[in-house]
Formats: sequence, C-alpha cells, structure tokens
Amino acid sequence: MPDSQPPPPRPSSPSPSASPSGRSPDPAPLLLCGARLTDGRTVDVRLGRGRIEAVGTAGSLAAGSPRGARVDLSGYLLLPAPAEPHLHADTALSADTDGPVSDAPHDIRRRATEAALLHLGHGATALRAHVRVGDVQGLGALAAVLEAARSLRGLAELTTVAMPRVLTGPAGAEGLAILRDAVLMGASAVGGCPDLDPDPIGYAETVLALASEYGRPVDLHTDAADPARLARLAAMAGGLRPGVSLGPCAGLSALPAEAAARTADQLAAAGVTVVCLPQGGCGAVERRGTAPVRLLRAAGVRVTAGSGALRDVSNPVGRGDPLEAAYRLASRHGLRPEDAYDAVSTSARAALGLPEVRVEAGFPADLLAVRGDRLASALSLAYSRIVIHAGRVVARTSAVREYCALSEGPASELGLPRQGRGELS
Repeated sequence: MPDSQPPPPRPSSPSPSASPSGRSPDPAPLLLCGARLTDGRTVDVRLGRGRIEAVGTAGSLAAGSPRGARVDLSGYLLLPAPAEPHLHADTALSADTDGPVSDAPHDIRRRATEAALLHLGHGATALRAHVRVGDVQGLGALAAVLEAARSLRGLAELTTVAMPRVLTGPAGAEGLAILRDAVLMGASAVGGCPDLDPDPIGYAETVLALASEYGRPVDLHTDAADPARLARLAAMAGGLRPGVSLGPCAGLSALPAEAAARTADQLAAAGVTVVCLPQGGCGAVERRGTAPVRLLRAAGVRVTAGSGALRDVSNPVGRGDPLEAAYRLASRHGLRPEDAYDAVSTSARAALGLPEVRVEAGFPADLLAVRGDRLASALSLAYSRIVIHAGRVVARTSAVREYCALSEGPASELGLPRQGRGELS
C-alpha cells in the first residue's frame, strides 16, 4: 500500500532468537526514539523484560540507556497495541479453495498460523479464535489451532473459544461431552451459537454452567434479534466471572428504539461485553450489519470490535485489520477516533482478560507505531506500522508512495510533500 514517508529504519541489533529449549529469552533492551503520543508529546520510550521501563522527553533516555536496539519513530504515533476478540482461525483464508474446505489438521494449522500473522502485521498482538468442535471435525480443529498457538509464542498470544453446534435435545449430551473435553484440552473460553440450537436458552444455560464449573469466560455468537431471549441471557450472565461476551448483536440495530435501549441497559447491568463486527459478519450468524455502538456505549456497555470472517465464504474480502474496524466505527457510526480505537485496543484487551496497556512506565510493552501525527490521520492512512509484543519488534509493514513531478508553474511552488526514487514513466 502507498504511504507518504520513507520506510522506517530497522533496529541496530537483531531481535533475540529462541533458546535451545524452545523458550524465548527476555528480549534485549529496546529504545523507541522520538515517538509521538496521542496527547501531542514527543518522547523516548525504553523497554526491558517485556515492559515499559521509562518514558521521557525526546532525547532524554539515550545517554542513560544500556546498549541495545534502537528504533527511530520520528513521524510515528505510538499506541497501545490492538487485540482481536473475534477471529475464525479454522476457516480463515479458505474462500479461494477449490472444492470443500479441508479439515485436515495440517491445513487448519497452516490457515490459523497465517491468519494470526496477518492480524499481527496489522498490529494485533493478542487474538481470540472461535473454533468449531464436535460433528465431523470432533476436536481435530481445536487441536490444530492450539498447535498454531504454541508455534506463535513470543510473536502473538492466540487463545481459543470452543464452539459446539448443539447442546440440547438428543444430541446435547454428546455436545456437552465434547465441550468438556475441549476445555480440558486447553480451550481458553467456551462459546458457540445459541441461535442455531433448538433450545437457545437451554444452550446458553449449559455453556454458562460449564464455564462457571471450570472458571472460564463465555463468548457467544448471537444476532440479538429477540429482546426477550437476550434479557434472559443477560440475567443468567450477571455476575459470572471471568466474564461474558456476546457478538455480533447486529439484530439490536433493527429493534425499536425503546426496546434496544432497554436491552442495552440490561446488558450493562449484567456486565456483558458486546463484540461488534464492523468489517463484516461471520458464518456463525446470518444477520449482517453492526450493533448500535453509540447506544450501547451510552448505556455503559463495554463495546469491542472484531474482524469476523477473514477471507472465507462468509466474507471473501475480509482484511482482519483492527485499525479498519476502528476507522469504520468512527466514519460510519460516529465515534470519536479515541473511542473507536479504544474498542480495538483497551476494551478488546479487557474483554480477553489481558492487562491494560498504556504508554507509561510499568505497563506491558505491547505497542503499535503507526505513521502519522494524530489518531484521526492514523486511522485514515494507517499503512506503515511497527508492531511490538513483549518488548521486541515482531512485525513491520513499510510502504512508499511515489508521484510524478508536478508541472511547472504555481502547482510546483506549493511546497507539498513529495517522495520518489527517480522519474515515473
């Protein structure tokens, strides 16, 4: 993609490699020089042992910092890294497949790994993948995604939600057994789609009960088109720790204003998080669109934004870009850029049970540097990015924009920025 600035410089020393045991050592100290913060300050940021050690005015930390890698972030805005709360890793990147999508463990692991790396390149250092369990695939898809998560350690944190198809009726016992096995295998959360079960409330009750038994968070797919059903779900979810997320809840936008406002109040009172999908839907729900984010936020509901389908049959052009999700929340749904970015960063991390990130000493060193001088421009043209996870650079996207020379006369005297490597033909 094009950008109006030259590629960023690389650190002066390489990132550490994994130890012989396979466990990544603590990264070498890293100094980020001349970064712009959202409050307008230009600062140096020193990282060490996976955390932010110090933040000072530009040039103040260089002399006292130990030798190590340095990254010049002049012209970059430094932000807490985004998190991806809604990824379908087992079906990602399958839109162009000839014939049926392969459920072979090797193919799922490859797709899940590539999908996670695509999200990481956009800035998401933590991801939650919703994975189907039961039916034909059994636990094979979950095992493959868990294996991908292990291979990504040190680069990104990939966790999983187990999604059984049916939990009530004659097939319910088998679905519950599979779900229990998925938790024991390593699924970080339990979920699924109650709307597709013959007894949606019974499905939700089963998931919530198992989550309470094992101390797991709940992350359910629902259109949220039935306010009475959603009210019952909110009543059951109230007080459950470590928390309940619902998404994409596009059906709330179709409810009468009074019913939608009442439902938003009920979700807020129950402490339920809503994960909307402004970039498109996913295969687990039929309704497209985005939840009424301003209404939900006004009621006190934590609202996060996920990517949904990543180039599968549900959305063959899905990008998996959290900054695009924030851009859409700002441009189409009227959120301030700061609130839109919060939905893909601070609120998304909270929904995943991760510690908060601020560009302040003592906080985790999970950061995203984006070419730009303020958040609005970064969301508009976020092409060049540097991604930092646990204190080291783990991904980098550099882009260059080139123009032909302006014609002679007034247009050539405007002093506009121009970059090129010679004349374009």
